[in-house]
Amino acid sequence: MFDNELELTRLAKADELRQMGISPYPHFLKREMNISEFKSKFGYIKELPEGERKAQEEVVISGRIKLKRVAGKSTFANIEDENDNVQIYYSLASIGEECYMKFKKNLEVGDIVLVKGYAFITQTGEFSLHASEVVLATKAISPLPEKFHGLTDIETRYRQRYLDMIMDRDVRGDFLKRSIIISTIRRFFEERGFLEVETPMMHPIAGGANAKPFVTHHNALGVDRYLKIAPELYLKRLIVGGMEAVFEMNRCFRNEGMDLTHNPEFTSIEFYWAWHDYFEVMDLTEELFATLLDKLNLGKIIEFDGQNIDFSKPFKRIKYLDALVEIGGLDREIISDKEKILAKLKEDKFEANDKLDLGHLQAELFDNYVESKLINPTFITDFPISISPLSRRSDENPEIAERFELFIAGRELANAFNELNDPIDQYERFKAQIQSKDAGNDEAHEMDEDYCRALGYGMAPTVGWGLGVDRLVMLLLNKKSIRDVILFPAMKPKN
Repeated sequence: MFDNELELTRLAKADELRQMGISPYPHFLKREMNISEFKSKFGYIKELPEGERKAQEEVVISGRIKLKRVAGKSTFANIEDENDNVQIYYSLASIGEECYMKFKKNLEVGDIVLVKGYAFITQTGEFSLHASEVVLATKAISPLPEKFHGLTDIETRYRQRYLDMIMDRDVRGDFLKRSIIISTIRRFFEERGFLEVETPMMHPIAGGANAKPFVTHHNALGVDRYLKIAPELYLKRLIVGGMEAVFEMNRCFRNEGMDLTHNPEFTSIEFYWAWHDYFEVMDLTEELFATLLDKLNLGKIIEFDGQNIDFSKPFKRIKYLDALVEIGGLDREIISDKEKILAKLKEDKFEANDKLDLGHLQAELFDNYVESKLINPTFITDFPISISPLSRRSDENPEIAERFELFIAGRELANAFNELNDPIDQYERFKAQIQSKDAGNDEAHEMDEDYCRALGYGMAPTVGWGLGVDRLVMLLLNKKSIRDVILFPAMKPKN
């Protein structure tokens, strides 16, 4: 480690500084303001008459050296902190010959410095800090990539996110916006009376969504545990317990493939709301998006992946089976006939598992003929009951679930439904899921008898809603890959 020629040279310089009595890694250093505050406070000097454009007050700022130009007895450098950058100037005369000669050789791009001085305008008209004192705060051993090409290797950007952030201030800005999005969501629900809660990350039964779990082992109990696929079944237990509006924003884990929209560890938010229904939640979802667009200073029409997406309210609403016909272009006589669906899928070279029931085959039609066409925000409502094992049945049609999913830019972003609170119906549906698993659906729900027992004590009429936070951030920041919005995405080992 730290064994290439450039790193060995920097290690030698760090030792040389130590021999001079300068610690490469001092502490208890204090800056007085960040660079943005420095620029704001002393920006007035730009308006002063030429020859007088400098401040009288000295202040202390800090930053990482991103560029350095030595011109004999003087040096210009550009330093950058979290949000901004500024040029600094120091010379043999301004910081003293001894200090200047030490740093002329041993202060390099990548090092972090503390600088004391006053604001001034250079002869070329650039706002800068004229240094009277320079202190090395941290010596960088690994050199930064060459400035004009930056960090171009995508794999390195994701594996070494810290380097990605050093080289590209916009990357730091993206993750600042992600934080703003998350805090806005949290505040949105808290202001509407929702209580944020925490549920277990390790579950005795993998449930709450159709997905493959990660399995771990609890040594003290001597049993396997499953990392959280979704918090749903625990949150609904809280509704049974008397809480009427709860949400959780946390990590979930699914042991599945990785692509532009999937990471095995991801962030989601789910809420459960007693005495409300899925029609009201569609309205609430529209309101949430309006709040987020306003907070990020985005208009009602935003660009994502080369497409303009219109968030004007109300969002389009269309029933699942109608979407297969009106958007997917399928004949209505096909969509309710299992054999005709299988024939259509095979004809168009899509996989067709004849062991699947009608609802799951309709889902195959939706995935292949409809989903990619849903660009503007669209609520798809009233799903087949067999692909909605936790949803309440429609009173009008028991084969339909009172459920919606929100699609934007050809991707599912949110899922919601009126919750099934009939314990007998829920128990029977869990049994049907076991049969589905036996038929080859290895993502089907497990039997959760304790959850059925909880429903037996009575759960008020409730609606539940879930949203993928990472995909939401991708959409709002116009990022094609989920890796661009997760600080440290999962990566295949190098070796």
